[in-house]
Amino acid sequence: MEAKTLNIHPAAAAAAARPELDYNRKYSITSYILMFFVISFIGWLWEVGLHLVTDGSFVNRGSMFGPWLPIYGTGGVGAIILLRRFGKNKIVLFLLVTAVCLTLEYFTSYYLEKTRGIRWWDYSNAFLNLHGRICFKGGVTFGLGGCFGIYVLGPVLDNMFKKIPKGTKITLCVVLISLFGCDVVYSHFHPNTGEGITTSSNIKLRSLCRLGNIEELIFRKRG
Repeated sequence: MEAKTLNIHPAAAAAAARPELDYNRKYSITSYILMFFVISFIGWLWEVGLHLVTDGSFVNRGSMFGPWLPIYGTGGVGAIILLRRFGKNKIVLFLLVTAVCLTLEYFTSYYLEKTRGIRWWDYSNAFLNLHGRICFKGGVTFGLGGCFGIYVLGPVLDNMFKKIPKGTKITLCVVLISLFGCDVVYSHFHPNTGEGITTSSNIKLRSLCRLGNIEELIFRKRG
């Protein structure tokens, strides 16, 4: 009697060998909620850190006031929910994550500008940009980050959340959602704006540089 050979996909074999990194697992609602806030916080740290390194000053990035950028949390959790099923093909997954994140970023920029009259980011000078709302470099960054979130960060965070007692997780979710809801309401009427947060000052600086009017630039900065 001949033994049958099982054809197992490499990704499935890897997941079986390391079940703690099984990306195609079933997540709980509390895991999704906590993951949203963790990824939103990571996005906030990323943008605040970039501004700190490039400009040497701390700026609370985003249209809200709490330490979170919900566009990162929405994109990250959305990719895990909708796209992890495509994880067996890394190239397809990367392209899908990139497309979803760019779409989310474009319409978030459009919504914020139409409802608040302000842009919080502008890629007008970036390579392969669309209306200054999205660009090639950002798409690649989000695509790689989204794949990392699906393959590594999601499973790791889920493993951590499983160690937290259920009652504590529910309480934590309620507290975070309540704080976030208050921030959403307040920032809707009083959005977080200012130098280094919205793009108005950056647009003015780029315009001055294009005209080569260095004297006017220095005068305005002193004023």
